[in-house]
Amino acid sequence: IVGGGMPIGAYGGRREIMEHVAPLGPVYQAGTLAGNPLSVAAGLTTLRLLRQSPEIYRHLEEVGARLEAGLQHSARRHGVPVRMQRVGSMLTWFFSDKPVRNLSEARNCDTRAFGRFFRGMLDRGVYLPPSQFEAAFLSTALGEAEIERLLKAVDETLAEIASS
Repeated sequence: IVGGGMPIGAYGGRREIMEHVAPLGPVYQAGTLAGNPLSVAAGLTTLRLLRQSPEIYRHLEEVGARLEAGLQHSARRHGVPVRMQRVGSMLTWFFSDKPVRNLSEARNCDTRAFGRFFRGMLDRGVYLPPSQFEAAFLSTALGEAEIERLLKAVDETLAEIASS
């Protein structure tokens, strides 16, 4: 939310630490995207829209639940052990037949299968984070056509993985 989908860098900390950073303290900090006015404006606009339209959260939850159900359906249909880990509109995929609750369990997942999934989705025009250890984020711009296209790409990709 900080950058409203635009590139930005931000950090924070306890008061006693942050007081060491200029202009209050002697530590200078700079960054390529620090204070980027376009990103800050996008972030502020996003926060205003979320405050004005709280139904956005419900919509994102519904889209996330639908994608998760579609993935589970395709995974069962093709016999591919994959799970979507999701909190609201933030998600990732783990290729495992067991629940993934921590980093140790995530490391035991099939990263090669994730790589095949990533490439298969990319071949179908869907760009995902290139690692199962990174999160994807759903957008309010996803409409019915995009959701159907995404679910079709998931099904085709899982079928491809199952046949290899």
